[in-house]
Amino acid sequence: MAWSTRELADLAGTTVNTVRHYHRLGLLDEPERRVNGYKQYGVRDLVCLLRIRRLVDLGVPLAQIGDVSGGATDRELLGTLDAELGAQIDRLTKAREELAAIVRDDAPADSPAGFSSVASQLSEADNSILHVFGRLYDSDALTDIQRMVEDDLATNPVSGEVDALAPDADDATRQRLSEAMAPFLARQMREYPWLSEPGAQMVGRPADTGQTIADAMVELYNPAQLDVFVRAGVLARELLAKEEDTS
Repeated sequence: MAWSTRELADLAGTTVNTVRHYHRLGLLDEPERRVNGYKQYGVRDLVCLLRIRRLVDLGVPLAQIGDVSGGATDRELLGTLDAELGAQIDRLTKAREELAAIVRDDAPADSPAGFSSVASQLSEADNSILHVFGRLYDSDALTDIQRMVEDDLATNPVSGEVDALAPDADDATRQRLSEAMAPFLARQMREYPWLSEPGAQMVGRPADTGQTIADAMVELYNPAQLDVFVRAGVLARELLAKEEDTS
């Protein structure tokens, strides 16, 4: 029995271009040609092609298929492939869970991971900074940040006002918002002590990560909002210090 390239490809469930690609890589030997110049493939060629396709289906890179021989090295390669597939499955499972949450919460498709339940209630700046936090803080910190965001939306008396604060807001308005926010911020600092020294919760070098966060804050929030955050932080630390002095 002799087959043409197209017939061989059909038998193996692949394409003519794929067969030709395997020839170029040296994975599949060039067959003999008929008198009319057309290639003719036999059973051995089919078996070789099916073996290649089997390894490809298992995830073996084409560059390594020629080295597979059934020895100990193959066991190591297959072990590596299994670990990679496991990681891919974990990523896909997480992606499906996040998609389900986005649909359930009717949230924007580009919501920060883990924040679909609140994304639609956040300002553009808050959504953006959460994307940055997602790359810079570890999973434990992100879980805490999610709780803090939910708490902020539910109990911070001036959250909406700060979101809408104009860049040229007067000093009295900034001070009023800072004083209103300070007790709320102090409570969060009390409940999540790592906020005072966040370096241990950062991914990568704390100095680099801290600078990235600072740059992002300056870029995403206007000067009046940043001033309120700084003032509220100072007032919150003063409140905590007073609590310690009286305890």
